[in-house]
Amino acid sequence: MTWTWQLEKEDGTVLTSRGLPKESFGSQGDAESWIGENWRTLLEAGVDQVSLLDEGRVEYGPMSLHPGT
Repeated sequence: MTWTWQLEKEDGTVLTSRGLPKESFGSQGDAESWIGENWRTLLEAGVDQVSLLDEGRVEYGPMSLHPGT
């Protein structure tokens, strides 16, 4: 299994900028740990929400990166 985060704007537009990280993970736990450590950086880079993908299929999301939403 390959787990990845789909980075999105608030309207659901998928972000594919070269400056944004494109990470893949061997487990859901590794992916969730990574987003927990990097969400602020992603938010500062213009990412509003993320969806967790398992082999390209949405496992859950979108999940806002904005505190309190």
